[in-house]
Amino acid sequence: MSSDHYFSAEPDAPLKRGEIEFSVAGKDYRLAVASGVFSAGRLDPGTAVLLRKAGLPTVTFEGTMLDLGCGYGPIACVLATEAPAATVYAVDVNSRARELTAENAKGKRVTVASPEEVPDDVTFDQIWSNPPTHVGKAELHALMERWLPRLAPDGVAWLVINRNLGGDSLHTWLIGLGWQVERIASQRGFRVLKVTGKSAD
Repeated sequence: MSSDHYFSAEPDAPLKRGEIEFSVAGKDYRLAVASGVFSAGRLDPGTAVLLRKAGLPTVTFEGTMLDLGCGYGPIACVLATEAPAATVYAVDVNSRARELTAENAKGKRVTVASPEEVPDDVTFDQIWSNPPTHVGKAELHALMERWLPRLAPDGVAWLVINRNLGGDSLHTWLIGLGWQVERIASQRGFRVLKVTGKSAD
């Protein structure tokens, strides 16, 4: 078995391309996928739950959104389709994932970038993520501590976490850091969390 992981910066797995199809909010999508990228064989069940249960932006939304750990771009493509006037940053450490997202989001207002390429002064009205829980708790926490503080004051983060891979403990940990966390849905073993900033005193 290959030791290569979807969160590798440069995947070692031989490139095998394909396509997947899925529907969200009454719209059909067909996206290019490839080996060495997370959930290349299908729309990941956690991502499917997130897109079905979280609050998708409306067509009038003009803010800035982040798809954190974008993979081949299903979340970024849905966000950019639902809110075509918004700006979407699609961020991933995996170079092959970024190439696929750029291909899949062509013609949309999507900026594909590595984490280091996102300007420091950019804040986000919405953050969307199906984060890589398999990297381990320390790495997952570091990811959250890096990006959640970049939420705009009235911003919201939508996260989906496998219950068996730390969904409830992440919920508790985020509350301990002062975030407001609400479990919006629990489906197919996944928790959908709505994270907002500290309430004003």
